Amino acid sequence: MTSHQSTQTMKPATAAKKLGVYLEATPAEFQEGVVTRDELNALQADPPEWLRELRSNGPHPRPVVAAKLGVSISGLARGGVTEALTTEQIEALKQESPEWLQKERATQAEVRKETVRIKEKNKQEQEQQGS
Repeated sequence: MTSHQSTQTMKPATAAKKLGVYLEATPAEFQEGVVTRDELNALQADPPEWLRELRSNGPHPRPVVAAKLGVSISGLARGGVTEALTTEQIEALKQESPEWLQKERATQAEVRKETVRIKEKNKQEQEQQGS
């Protein structure tokens, strides 16, 4: 038995998700191994060049692409974006501002407003109950 048995490990896909990077763009040794909690913390604290490059230029996973475009992941799918995109491709989409992107951004803005409205309503109701 090795001492690694008690060390918490995760699959590369989980580690990539936690790091906010697209797994298929990571180095082979990252994709093929397991990542310990300590290794993940070290990558977050002092990212190597490949990680800084991926975070900066991509390709980015869908949650990151959606956040950078200001839309939901579902909105990306409705817009036909199913692949990881680079920062350059995301910027090009923003410049092009296709109709689907404008619509999805508006939808996302409405969702955020509604979330705030519901939160405020719930807060007021709790305050009234407490009085």
